Amino acid sequence: MADLELEKLRIEKSALQPRARKRKRLMWAVLTVALAGALGALYRAGWLTPAVEVQPAVVQNVYPSQGLTLLNASGYVVADRKSAVASKVTGRLIYLGVEEGSRVKAGQVIARLESRDAAAARERALQNVTVARYHLEQARAELENAGLDYDRKKTLALKGTIARSAFDTAEARYKTARASVEALAAAGRAAQAALEEADVLLDYTNIRAPFDAVVLTKNADIGDIVTPLAATAEAKAAVVSIADMDSLRVEVDVSESNIAQVRAGQPCEIRLDAFAETRFPGRVHMILPTADRSKASITVKVAFNDRDPRVLPEMSAKVAFLLRPVGADEQAPVRAVPAAAVATRDGQAVVFLIEGDLVREAAVKVGRRLAEMVELLEGPPAGSLIAAAPAEKLSDGTRVAVPKQ
Repeated sequence: MADLELEKLRIEKSALQPRARKRKRLMWAVLTVALAGALGALYRAGWLTPAVEVQPAVVQNVYPSQGLTLLNASGYVVADRKSAVASKVTGRLIYLGVEEGSRVKAGQVIARLESRDAAAARERALQNVTVARYHLEQARAELENAGLDYDRKKTLALKGTIARSAFDTAEARYKTARASVEALAAAGRAAQAALEEADVLLDYTNIRAPFDAVVLTKNADIGDIVTPLAATAEAKAAVVSIADMDSLRVEVDVSESNIAQVRAGQPCEIRLDAFAETRFPGRVHMILPTADRSKASITVKVAFNDRDPRVLPEMSAKVAFLLRPVGADEQAPVRAVPAAAVATRDGQAVVFLIEGDLVREAAVKVGRRLAEMVELLEGPPAGSLIAAAPAEKLSDGTRVAVPKQ
């Protein structure tokens, strides 16, 4: 009886199978629909299409003069007029009145050497001039007396009242006195010349600036021996080095193959590494009449149109040789992008901003052409990363690949 009751509670497998199959089919259908939706979303997002390889570019501030540039060259700022100031005599430095950066005037005493020996020599020459002057005065007095005696005896000799020998003696004395005056006058001139020489030698101990300039380096200090030959390791040849800041030029090397694009007076734009955001107007001052065969180049000197106190000798510089002078409305930088980065969509100029793996379309308004660049009057700010090319294959949301640099 118990077995019969248990038999009634048993569920046959055949009754469960149709229901399980139905549930599986429903599950697969749901999964298929979900997968199809996901694939569609990925396709619409561009993940199932190949990425377009683009060259990146940056919206940047450029100067309009870049569109006028024929040639670029690099070099250094140099002073056309500079000097290592030294002395013509040897002595110990006892005074130095300048330091690096000091401005000096032509003729200004910037240093002084010990001068006691030169001063003593000048004093001796001065006394010799005094002695020569007194000797000359004495000789002139003698000449005057001899002249009077000569005239008197000449008159008496003509009358025959004195012997001829007395007249001859008076005449000889007169001529001797006259020769003595001439000799002592020459000696006086020699003494005066010696005094002038002593003055010059004494002045050599005063080291003066040869022209208006700025002191670049100080090469000696008080107590050093200064000599024009610098024969020993301790001796100094130059006390200071100076440069005329009004004579600053930029010297650049231009390849022989490009020198035909350069001419005297040609407008230029000078950029200094120290002031990268500043453009200094200039002009070609001179093309040196010789070439450097080791570099196959010719040196060109470029002058600044206006003196700027920030410009210093030996600064690194780059020079752009221009087609024409830069206008007053072309001085300030403008936003620009490569011309190839601008595309047209529905009559509107656009660029494509790179945001991760996608590009986003951004409307722009373009202005003048600047060589390979085009000015942006309206559009993304400077520093924005955009697709430079190929713009014709892009649209809003296109997946892109940027090659590694």
